[in-house]
Amino acid sequence: MGRVICVANQKGGVGKTTTAVNLGAALALADHPTLLVDIDPQGNATSGCGIRADQVVFSAYDALLGGRSLEEVVQPSAVPGLSVAPASRDLIGADIDLVAVPRREYRLRQILSPVRREYSYTIIDCPPSLGLITINGLAAADSVIIPLQCEYYALEGLAALIDTIGRIREHFNSDLEIEGILLTMFDVRNTLAHQVAAEIRQHFADQVFATVIPRNVRLSECPSHGLPIVMYDARSRGSLMYRELASELLRVHEAPRAQRVATQ
Repeated sequence: MGRVICVANQKGGVGKTTTAVNLGAALALADHPTLLVDIDPQGNATSGCGIRADQVVFSAYDALLGGRSLEEVVQPSAVPGLSVAPASRDLIGADIDLVAVPRREYRLRQILSPVRREYSYTIIDCPPSLGLITINGLAAADSVIIPLQCEYYALEGLAALIDTIGRIREHFNSDLEIEGILLTMFDVRNTLAHQVAAEIRQHFADQVFATVIPRNVRLSECPSHGLPIVMYDARSRGSLMYRELASELLRVHEAPRAQRVATQ
């Protein structure tokens, strides 16, 4: 059974989509078939994987609310081994459209269920909000990655998101784990960035990834070329760090799996 990881933060501009795209690509290039599910109406994860809006026949909205299976929606990306369930602008109204749907919080979990075994990892890119679409992502996931920009105001949003995760556990998904807090847009020259990083590590300890994503020009450029950083500039600092994040994730999940197989 593949692992489903939701990338979520209700604050925009923290590297959420950048993380979903580049972690998914790094996992795929490490020989782990990966599905990226874009449920953000902005569709940046979709375009960041080289899929243009005019190439989207059916989107994640059609699977959630249009009666299409996820198999009909999924497309290959520019990265070998990385498939994408693309977004469309129809998702803008999905929070409202879901209100009348029975078990509305579990729609994404239901449509993912038939394909989970086909992928080692499924990465869900949520919108920067805490509406029904994001609740669907959290209810469908095994764990959540929280990208956190290294600035003061990001700390305030983190408290609200952790409270939401607690409510999701209580009402919809008791098994949801925090995969980790990922420090993003880290500027080594900025004293405040170091202070925020130290405070996060002090309060959340082993819940913070060792990998830190730096501010990187090449990371900012690659979406306009429709390529994840690992394809756009494999030797850049941003690429190396997202590969390291994938390795950190794999060390946690793949080693125990290999040990279980070896003892069977």
